[in-house]
Amino acid sequence: MKRAGTRLAPGTGDTAQCRMDWRPLGAGALRTARRLAAAVDSALLPRCCVFCGTGCQPGEPDCCRGCGADLPWIGAQCPGCAAPLDKAAAPGLRCGACQQHPTGFAVACAPFHYRFPIDAAIRALKFGRRLEYAPALAAMLEPALQRLPADVDALLPVPLHWRRQAGRGFNQAAELCRPLQRNTGWPMLRQVHRVRQTRYQTELGAAARRRNLHAAFAVTDAVTARHVLIVDDVMTTGATCRELAAVLRGAGAANVSVLTVARASGSR
Repeated sequence: MKRAGTRLAPGTGDTAQCRMDWRPLGAGALRTARRLAAAVDSALLPRCCVFCGTGCQPGEPDCCRGCGADLPWIGAQCPGCAAPLDKAAAPGLRCGACQQHPTGFAVACAPFHYRFPIDAAIRALKFGRRLEYAPALAAMLEPALQRLPADVDALLPVPLHWRRQAGRGFNQAAELCRPLQRNTGWPMLRQVHRVRQTRYQTELGAAARRRNLHAAFAVTDAVTARHVLIVDDVMTTGATCRELAAVLRGAGAANVSVLTVARASGSR
């Protein structure tokens, strides 16, 4: 005998496992079902703070309030390069370095200094394959979206060369982008590639970073998005993002902004 609200797999008879057919339910019922499923999931697999391991309260982004208060937040920062400032600048005013050598970004933003424990979390994500840090760090990026221009309409995780991505198993920038894509609805660009395997930027000074990235990226198709948001884990001199911004504008993007988890100190 068929159960109400189920349908049988074709040709398998009444003993086949049945699946719920959710189509007759309205949107409100589906939202309720999702909330119940999330509550059950939370009860069976309680979420813990990625920094200290204590249980997280509902609504906390995998980071407890205590650790969240102790993180190395950046207060005032330059909207052109995300460099920390002693005090908030007047709207539209950029730091001296940006006035002398503009980055070309509409806005650059990073919530954190590259200090403990953010630096340790990023290294664990990239080199220790601790992927649980990606959604936690992405959730901490979301409030910073309010500081970006309203016309952002696409995301670009900084591409890895295919050899490096094969060795690592993932692109940490793409892992940060996925939760942002789900919550904003912005598409993630797929036509930008790193075509030359470069040395790690951490090994190089500012001038060497620029040389290291020359002609490192290419676009295989036109960019129809008007304002692309580059997403990465850390920005130091901004050389990677500037090179990407030039490639994006050459492919059709009108504006480029940058969002990274952390801002490290480094001269341009």
